[in-house]
Amino acid sequence: MITVVVTIALAFAGYVATYLNGLRLSQRQERLARLNRQLSDFYGPLFALTEANSRIFSAFMERNARPDGRSPFVHETAPSEEELAEWRLWVKTVFLPNIQAMRDLVIKRADLLSEPEMPPILLQLCAHVSGYEITAARWEQGNYDEHLSVVPFPSEGIAAYARHGFASLKQQQGRLLG
Repeated sequence: MITVVVTIALAFAGYVATYLNGLRLSQRQERLARLNRQLSDFYGPLFALTEANSRIFSAFMERNARPDGRSPFVHETAPSEEELAEWRLWVKTVFLPNIQAMRDLVIKRADLLSEPEMPPILLQLCAHVSGYEITAARWEQGNYDEHLSVVPFPSEGIAAYARHGFASLKQQQGRLLG
């Protein structure tokens, strides 16, 4: 009788251990799948877009800065019509599509955020894009009174957020993959 009880107890313990190990592996696989989605569908594209935007803005500044190296928009002398026309071209063809893509990621993929709440830097990005959309719409109507968004672009903050989020998730992914 004792042999039967011991056999049943060992079988039950083996079942519980197998169940718990399967549960742990399943949870690990689910965590890895979420990390992969976060990287491929949100933080990876956001990081790539912020880096591309930063580099193309640097290229713009190299070509269009004033002789003292400053932007025409942060200078004592107002931008010339040629400088403003060049700025509108770059905004419409490069900068606005990039920041709209960033904003669309935030809106469409908010479920992949690492944080429990929407980070303020992402809200500022969304507001900046909306501000530029109204400015660009005025340009389409021939109104060139404004050339900047009413909300400043959080370039350093958004770049740091994307870089940190991407690096942190890649590190977690590496640990889960062993």
